[in-house]
Amino acid sequence: MIQTTELKKNLQAGAYDDVLLDIYVDADVLPYQKDRYVAAIETYEKLYGADAVEIYSAPGRSEVGGNHTDHQHGEVLATSINLDAIAIVKKLPDMQIRLVSDGYDEIVIDGNDLSLKEEEKESTTALIKGVLAGAKERGYAVGGFQAYITSDVLIGAGLSSSAAFETVIGTIVSYLYNDGAIDAVTIAIIGQYAENVYFGKPCGLMDQMACSVGNLVHIDFADVKNPKVEKVAFDMNAYGYSLCITDTKGSHADLTADYAAIPTEMKAVASYFGKEVLLGLTIEDILSHAQELREKL
Repeated sequence: MIQTTELKKNLQAGAYDDVLLDIYVDADVLPYQKDRYVAAIETYEKLYGADAVEIYSAPGRSEVGGNHTDHQHGEVLATSINLDAIAIVKKLPDMQIRLVSDGYDEIVIDGNDLSLKEEEKESTTALIKGVLAGAKERGYAVGGFQAYITSDVLIGAGLSSSAAFETVIGTIVSYLYNDGAIDAVTIAIIGQYAENVYFGKPCGLMDQMACSVGNLVHIDFADVKNPKVEKVAFDMNAYGYSLCITDTKGSHADLTADYAAIPTEMKAVASYFGKEVLLGLTIEDILSHAQELREKL
């Protein structure tokens, strides 16, 4: 841990430029990111005072191919992006979690009580408790911390702001209490557990996996409990490509029910063919039964 005053000086002096370039790729954004980090540290200081802290980051993601195939045990190609959530964090000696996220009131959680509560579903509290509970159920240590989190990942925009948040909480738990022993794939699985069980959104695992593993990643979900994950070494710039994110000002924030309908409908089609998921079916299977599927489903 490093004192917040020292962190700010180091950032402004360029001491972490190489680290920031590794995270954000584009050298043109480094001045903005340094100012952003300094502002985040200053907000932490206003909330909790100048102190020795650590900083954690987790990116948003975009799917490249395979949208909604993860929960059907298929394959996806996804990538992390250089919009991220950053957390200024201090470990606490007790089981209390105190957390302020951009523009919201402080959340206080007793880490001794991680029970699932229906009234907390679809809340940030549910995500935090879900990650802690998921880690604890897998035999990892959990404990208290205080944090300020700010995110550039647009909320409700399909860039997985919730998965980035889950990933940064999982990473905090991994390094504060488990010496970094919770690997990226496990952090992703814990994040999905938090979102499915505690938050109440039946998402697949692609979002969390892309945020946690990072870079361009190929995932095969045929064995959903042990997905095959591989980073893809592909330099977009070398081939004249760029991944561009456009803010259309749309929002997915109130679409949980609509989202849940997609895997439900896909599983209904699979059930028609006597299967639990669509893995193994071909386009010919679907087209040759299209009329019956439309009539019955």
